Amino acid sequence: MSSKIGFIGLGVMGRPMARNLLKAGNKVVVYDIFPAGIKELVADGATSCSSAKGVAERSDIIITMLPDGPDVEKAVLGPNGVLEGARPGSTLMDMSSINPIVAQKVGKACAEKGVEFLDAPVSGGEPKAIDATLAIMVGGDQAVFDKLSPILHLMGSSVTLTGPVGAGNMTKLANQIIVACNIAAMGEALVLATRAGLDPEVVVNAIKGGLAGSAVLNAKAPMAIARNFKPGFRIRLHQKDLRNALQAAEEYKVPLPLTSIVQGLIMSLMNEGKGDYDHAGIVTAIEKMAGIEIARPAESTEHLRIAAD
Repeated sequence: MSSKIGFIGLGVMGRPMARNLLKAGNKVVVYDIFPAGIKELVADGATSCSSAKGVAERSDIIITMLPDGPDVEKAVLGPNGVLEGARPGSTLMDMSSINPIVAQKVGKACAEKGVEFLDAPVSGGEPKAIDATLAIMVGGDQAVFDKLSPILHLMGSSVTLTGPVGAGNMTKLANQIIVACNIAAMGEALVLATRAGLDPEVVVNAIKGGLAGSAVLNAKAPMAIARNFKPGFRIRLHQKDLRNALQAAEEYKVPLPLTSIVQGLIMSLMNEGKGDYDHAGIVTAIEKMAGIEIARPAESTEHLRIAAD
């Protein structure tokens, strides 16, 4: 049986996620502050609304997929927001990657209005959003999770309840620390290999079946070698996630030295105007310090000075 689903936030990730809900036969009502995303989804069969409140009024399940915590607070708690239109007994799933404290704040406000809430951030970037194989990390009540699990599985192949409200985003922060540090380490390794005259593609193929192998290596090394930094997940969004991780670490008094270093690299890239690069572009910070780009031997220019964009 199809569900009445509202989807707010039709960016790089939100558009394919909403499209997969449509493909499964659900009635989907959409809203975004930018009209292009709305137009695209309406062409696919969705119905448009002019506000988050309007989406909530017409939906049993409301999904938000927004850039950061302040955006979620505005869309849910602000004027013409979700909680002005949501009915008691409806459910809000925030699939944005935000500070866990903000997720708990939104969850508490929802509970006061009789609206069920899950925080359910995702990992996998645009490719996995398109083919509905996202990893979805969920925080909330077991009964609500069980009820919404079929909907979540229309967007992801791995759906895990990690704890109470806020746990989904804390798990996502752990994910983002590992991904960012992996990309930076990959950059160091392949810059070194390139400087030594090795073919980085051969190096990757040699190590990916061993302990150094990872989904990050498989996905991001080819992009770095091909100089393809078209965004599936933008550097500026990863900076936001690491900022949230460092804020949480301060609250829990946990040192995150590697995360702090990578966050510094990312900030330098944003200052160079690379915030909209795919996060595979983290390697360019290592390249700049080394003065050489990751490249196959025939393409490599020894002692190349990398200029800031």
